[in-house]
Amino acid sequence: MTPTDHETDTGMDGFRRTDRLFSLCGLNCGLCGFRLQGKCDGCFQGSFCAVNCPRVPCSVRHGNLEYCFQCPEYPCRHYDGFADYDTLVLHRTQPRDMRKAKEMGIEAYLAEQRLKVGLLERLLKDYDDGTNQVFLCAAVNLLSVEDMKTIIDRADSETKDMDKAARLEHIVNELKAFADANGIRI
Repeated sequence: MTPTDHETDTGMDGFRRTDRLFSLCGLNCGLCGFRLQGKCDGCFQGSFCAVNCPRVPCSVRHGNLEYCFQCPEYPCRHYDGFADYDTLVLHRTQPRDMRKAKEMGIEAYLAEQRLKVGLLERLLKDYDDGTNQVFLCAAVNLLSVEDMKTIIDRADSETKDMDKAARLEHIVNELKAFADANGIRI
């Protein structure tokens, strides 16, 4: 089989990935600032992640699983304490996101992720000046689609006559206030 835009061979026998929104290990790649900045290409052919990730050969040994949560041994030693030491929001939320994808089903989870990617693109286009990309990625990852839509729609109305810098300051303050009021650490 020849790799296409949707399926890429990592060079490891039998390992192929088709999902560019949610990684094998549970990262929301579509909401990752590193990906947006071109600093990460995920667990695909020749990438740093594919070559160095202990989960890739493990996936192949277990039948080329698309997601670790599909494995009967998940969670396994590869996840012991992983989310505890990393400050990257996408890493801190891996257990939550894997559980959610498993519980709601991967198609429903990916549909939600596509909505979140759209919201992130809207924020980056209409508000960001290039200085708050990581914060905005984290906010979209941590807040629900409904909460994000409400905050952005309200900010659109409240900031329509402001310049981009003022719009950015407004949306950042709104997101921080919402997160603080709801016990969410962005």
